[in-house]
Amino acid sequence: MPSVLRKEMFHLPEGIIYLDGNSLGPLPKAVPEKVAHMVQAQWGEMLIKGWNTAGWMAQPGRLGDRVGQLIGAPEGSVVLGDTLSLKVFQAVAAALKMRPGRRVILSDTGNFPTDLYMADGLAKLLDDGYEVRVEDPLHIADFIDESVAVVMLTQVDYRTGRLHDMDAITKIAHAKGAVMIWDLAHSAGAIPVDIAASECELAIGCTYKYLNGGPGAPAFIYVRPDLLDTIEPALAGWLGHDAPFAFDLDYRPGAGIERMRVGTPPVIQMASLEAALQVWDGVAMADLRAESVALQEQFIAQIEARVPGLTLASPRDPNARGSQVSFSFPEGYAAMQAVIARGVIGDFRAPDIMRFGFTPLYIDAADVRAAVDHIAAVINENLWDDPQYKVRNRVT
Repeated sequence: MPSVLRKEMFHLPEGIIYLDGNSLGPLPKAVPEKVAHMVQAQWGEMLIKGWNTAGWMAQPGRLGDRVGQLIGAPEGSVVLGDTLSLKVFQAVAAALKMRPGRRVILSDTGNFPTDLYMADGLAKLLDDGYEVRVEDPLHIADFIDESVAVVMLTQVDYRTGRLHDMDAITKIAHAKGAVMIWDLAHSAGAIPVDIAASECELAIGCTYKYLNGGPGAPAFIYVRPDLLDTIEPALAGWLGHDAPFAFDLDYRPGAGIERMRVGTPPVIQMASLEAALQVWDGVAMADLRAESVALQEQFIAQIEARVPGLTLASPRDPNARGSQVSFSFPEGYAAMQAVIARGVIGDFRAPDIMRFGFTPLYIDAADVRAAVDHIAAVINENLWDDPQYKVRNRVT
């Protein structure tokens, strides 16, 4: 199995072991030059001509196809733009229109809160008997019945890394007549995904985690190809119009995936993402997954052998989790701050989760050993029990 390690392609601060790429990927070295070129040579010199001359208008579809390669999506079925929250709203609204006689949006307690907030906000906005039901993720299939219009799940639980069986749940949803939406925020670039084989109608995700697009990088939306020319986008944005520069007063949806565009694309962020995606050239997702699992297994074994105060919160079976490992600890927030102070960056998720991401593009076995050394010192020597580590930051 060829190594997928590409540490030399990333800017990694001296003395830092970065185990938080599942929240924000590090800076690929190609990004600053690409962004500077866009700002100076394109925006600076071309001005508004850049939309045509530099191909800014085509970026959302072009990069959508590149992301699509990482999630098993056919060409022309993925487009980028806007935020993940907007893409959630857009996907759920479109899905509800596909099942006009049903009123239930089903999700689970492991879903990321913004997905639930957006769905709930949409249900209240429609004000026609719609409701969001949130159930136990381990038994979510038992709650899919003929009242459900849409099943909306995040494939990888953001707290524990628990992995849903995408194909099995989609099959059950379809058997009950429901539309299936998958959030791939913690899947894209982390685990092999074959979204086309799943036959789900819609998928969404972000590009600032494992895809390293940078803070605020645009989200993506996937639409199953057979639905592309009939799906109705509730967010009828100017750039989703069939002919934006005809300036029609009435909305006419664009052809194919173009209709899922909404607002003006974030061109500078897309330049960053375009450079970041170069890291994936020649990377096989199966090889990346195998190395990720090996690193996770090494981490779990060493933590459990050396740090008895931590309790594994992730599934023990590597086939049942994504590319992160979580441990619970009563003083998890303070402990994580103490670990970060020693140069090992993970993050904390309430109420007691210490979360660590494993990205074999820039993490290797030596990094894992060194990280465990620091974590063991913090927990076993009670280094976390210091007032400075207990002051809650706005971002945890």
